[in-house]
Amino acid sequence: MSYSAAVDGLFALAGELHSAPGGGRRKFELAAMRVLMEALGSPQQRFRSVLIAGTNGKGSTASTLASILRTGGYRTGLYTSPHLIRVNERVRVDGQDISDDDFASYYFRVDDCARKLVAGGRLQWHPSFFETMTALAFLEFADREVDIAVLEVGMGGRLDATNIVEPLVSVITDISLDHTEWLGGTIGEIAREKAGILRENGVLVTLPQHPEANQAIGEAAVALHVRGVNAAEYVPERGSEDGAYELAVLDERISVSSPLAGSHQKRNVALAIAAAVELSNHHGYKLSVDRIAEGVRATRWPGRLERFSPPGQPDVLMDVAHNPAGAWALRAALSHLDPQPGTLTAVFGCLKDKAFSEMGQILFPMFETVVLTEVPSPRTASLDELRCAAEATGVRVMTAANPQEALARAMNITPPDGIVVVAGSVYLAGGLRALLLKPVPEPVS
Repeated sequence: MSYSAAVDGLFALAGELHSAPGGGRRKFELAAMRVLMEALGSPQQRFRSVLIAGTNGKGSTASTLASILRTGGYRTGLYTSPHLIRVNERVRVDGQDISDDDFASYYFRVDDCARKLVAGGRLQWHPSFFETMTALAFLEFADREVDIAVLEVGMGGRLDATNIVEPLVSVITDISLDHTEWLGGTIGEIAREKAGILRENGVLVTLPQHPEANQAIGEAAVALHVRGVNAAEYVPERGSEDGAYELAVLDERISVSSPLAGSHQKRNVALAIAAAVELSNHHGYKLSVDRIAEGVRATRWPGRLERFSPPGQPDVLMDVAHNPAGAWALRAALSHLDPQPGTLTAVFGCLKDKAFSEMGQILFPMFETVVLTEVPSPRTASLDELRCAAEATGVRVMTAANPQEALARAMNITPPDGIVVVAGSVYLAGGLRALLLKPVPEPVS
């Protein structure tokens, strides 16, 4: 079967957060994932892993840790979500996306197995998009014989499909309000779901954060006799957060320089370094300080304050900020740019289940004009919903029928020395990033 048929089949399973086969709300549980993986030969037991949960920063932390391990000479799997442009991006070994042929082969293997389990009554219904994708990733990592896989949790933690592994280390990044319909309406409730990735007598790498999150994570860790690793010693002092900075790692001083822009990324880098040190000290992964520093420098995680400079046009700053915490991080980064009045334009689109009104209150006062558009997803917020939220902030509002038109309108009204900022959704950033990466045609002589 073809790669395109595999992708079509996978995306036909999307929408699992809002509906179950036959109607109603889907119930998530790990038992079904365990049944599926056992039928597939339990590939998740054939490699060692690190689990990373949180609201913001988990993808950046995962990609940085994977880069450190890969630079250290270990064959490293990386599983992240969502993707920006191609679904293959979610599954990587040593920095390379899964091939189209492998993707198709593993997809149909999982799909065929799932259909037999449903027909035999062992599964109530076909695995979801994310469950299928996770099974596919586990098969790839097992067959490629990775030395370790760095796994980003999709949503929550306790009931996430990734949570059937037995991680060497569990990492919890910063927690804020998001997916409240599923995870709870308070930071404490959400933190308890994230803490579901902890294991009895396991290891937790985290940073001090919101008091409610600290308390919930701490209570879960104590109950499970978890050994905590505080990554705070790897966060640089204030005033040294721009560019390279020095840290003491494994009793040596090293210079740390991450390509991931924004002061908030220093916390994610600190978590990755702390996890690397833990793996080196206690789990047999010998990572020198030079390899740790090189791995941080070699990290690639696009769409996070990623800047494009089209010739003769204003720069485009791409960010996947899609919740209030992400909006605050983007606002902080923009404030450091010290833009001239009237030189910032936003292109904004968002999913309807996100807190787009709050995001607008945080971000929109930074801009002269905001160009609103719907994102390519059935869950998109409508232009009317977005316009209502934007006009409440007093900003000048324009609308566009699609992201491509929105970007074109924003480029036309922004001076050449200005910046167009794309934010609000991974779906928005991914589509426009693909457009900006297309080569400019050579002029015809």
